[in-house]
Amino acid sequence: MFNGIIFHKGIVKRIIKRQKGVNFFISSKINLSKKDIGVSISCDGVCLTLISYKKKILEFYLSYETLKRSKFKEIKINDQINLELPLKFGQKISGHVCQGHIDTVGRISSIKKIDKSNIISFILPKREKKMLVEKASICINGVSLTISNVTNAGFKIWIIPHTLKLTNLSSLKKDDLVNIEIDILSKYVKNYFNEKK
Repeated sequence: MFNGIIFHKGIVKRIIKRQKGVNFFISSKINLSKKDIGVSISCDGVCLTLISYKKKILEFYLSYETLKRSKFKEIKINDQINLELPLKFGQKISGHVCQGHIDTVGRISSIKKIDKSNIISFILPKREKKMLVEKASICINGVSLTISNVTNAGFKIWIIPHTLKLTNLSSLKKDDLVNIEIDILSKYVKNYFNEKK
């Protein structure tokens, strides 16, 4: 479990494509050791298991299911990845509860700069758009954010300078894909009322 507050990034250094999956290797200054092999780490919002660690290089395996549901089906060398270690018992939650289970991939339709902030508009599939709630939390590339507006095509968010500085959201451009996890409370409430109908 994570909270969507990012302090670390990494760079994709190597990709090994398999018949039904991918191994990829990330270089990062995140504080780990070989004792951490097996731990879950949020990589752009996707909960992945660390399978090897050597000389500041983290290795992960992505199954076909993960590739199908995430933007990692288009992963490339030198991509920047937001990294978050799992929450520890008693740790403060500054963002919101994130499971690392991606609901869908969103596409950026526009980016506008207002003062020092960025307003980004996203396009979502209709099925996932139905679960959006204005002012609810949403996780984008592993970053905890707030939906400012629900639109006909998807939603908008405002990103402040501090978040832009610490995450890969600063490098986003029009038509880029992002991993999206919709707030778990929004999903459960929507499912509950849908079952009541």
